[in-house]
Amino acid sequence: MRAVVYHEFGATPQVREVPDPEPAPDGVVVAVEATGVCRSDWHGWRGHDSGIALPHVPGHELSGRVVATGKRVRRWAVGDRVTVPFVCACGTCTQCATGNQQICANQTQPGFTHWGSFAELVALDHADVNLVRLPGSLDSTTAAALGCRFGTAFRAVLRQGRARPGQWVAVHGCGGAGLSAVLIAVAAGARVVAVDVAPEALDLATKMGAETVVQAGDDTAARIRDITGGGAHLSLDCVGLPRTCVASIESLRKHGRHVQIGLMPEDPPIPMHRVIADELTILGSHGLQAHEYPEMLALIERSTMDLQALVARRISLDEAPQALTAMDDPVGGAGVTVVEMRV
Repeated sequence: MRAVVYHEFGATPQVREVPDPEPAPDGVVVAVEATGVCRSDWHGWRGHDSGIALPHVPGHELSGRVVATGKRVRRWAVGDRVTVPFVCACGTCTQCATGNQQICANQTQPGFTHWGSFAELVALDHADVNLVRLPGSLDSTTAAALGCRFGTAFRAVLRQGRARPGQWVAVHGCGGAGLSAVLIAVAAGARVVAVDVAPEALDLATKMGAETVVQAGDDTAARIRDITGGGAHLSLDCVGLPRTCVASIESLRKHGRHVQIGLMPEDPPIPMHRVIADELTILGSHGLQAHEYPEMLALIERSTMDLQALVARRISLDEAPQALTAMDDPVGGAGVTVVEMRV
């Protein structure tokens, strides 16, 4: 099969012929139809993830069809059209038993713990626990755009963040995760303040329902507190930089909730005096369990959100290395880039 491979962290990846994967006894092999290019892939390529062994194939936001199954797989058959959370759970640990597969103690992650979906084929673990059946109404490219970023935003906004109608939600960073958070918060009836440095990203956030936008700068938090009459009820850092994390926390009102979505290469200087004095809550959000996908898909179906607007670029596998290395620029472009295998 053809796949994007890198042999050194930070070295330019190459598209190469590599051996086809085989399914584990409880796993499947999926023929990838589309896969998103996510900033998490960039973190892995840059060496920020200790679980990656070289050489490596990145990619974890995918849609495709099952082409081979392990002997212990019961729920899936060749030809099934599927996606998968970026956290593949074991199904047997304490966290899995309590429904928290997104923090499974024995988790694997395509594109991190093993080779991922920047390839024609990808092997996925514990298929009966992790695979999600795709509805016929959802095309492969849009399904790939719902991967890590949209699923993480769904959990961050509605589960961890507990956004409610009429509450102010500040979204720091309007890339794939941030724009997903805007769509989900608006669908939940919240009032959204979108923050970014790029005017085109803010324009897209406005089209997706943000009530107001703020161009990021030294006074970001103060401007949000002014717009919202004291601060956001919920604020999300979808970028993953120390300054955006701090700005998110500083933009909260008393008893506000900060949810960290963006991965960070270094820990930020948390303003703990505000956390204590204003009784703020700081939370993380690590993907979405497979059993939550039906509710996420139901929200999409009953809302008016335009998922097609999330996809800014459709590229081929040969263009994926350049798309990955271009993320050295943290500003980048608006929307999600998706690799389509048939381009």
